[in-house]
Amino acid sequence: MDVQTDTKAAALGSADILRILAALPHRYPFLMVDKIINIDGDKSAIGIKNVSANEPHFQGHFPDNPVMPGVLILEGMAQTAGTICLLGRPDDGAPSLVYFMTIDKAKFRKPVVPGDVLEYHMTQISKRRNMWWFRGEAKVDGQLVAEADVGAMIAREAQK
Repeated sequence: MDVQTDTKAAALGSADILRILAALPHRYPFLMVDKIINIDGDKSAIGIKNVSANEPHFQGHFPDNPVMPGVLILEGMAQTAGTICLLGRPDDGAPSLVYFMTIDKAKFRKPVVPGDVLEYHMTQISKRRNMWWFRGEAKVDGQLVAEADVGAMIAREAQK
């Protein structure tokens, strides 16, 4: 490893569940990411989801052959991307929310089942003002299980 590679690796951050919960409004059972590693600003990151048989969606999808719903894999991609967008913004005290805007080129390659460690590899495609677009690849044991391009927008939370 050269010095440049070591410096880049040292600059990559992570977010544990407490940082994710502070950034996102999602809570169990709809939180689809347990931690985020290799955060490079709002450019890229890897979200980690430990898939458990205890999750409520497995009661009906499918009871005798549990498979994680594809829409929840896409949601995990969006939550990973949304978290790094929010964490990368300066904190001006005004609460913000991330809204899912687009899903394009979604493909599902292999089923995700309880016991799998699902990785959401998210890479920024473009950014314009308060909008971001990411390429996402979901992987289990290094194998591609799903992919999609997702877009999101950050908006100020409405005051109550």
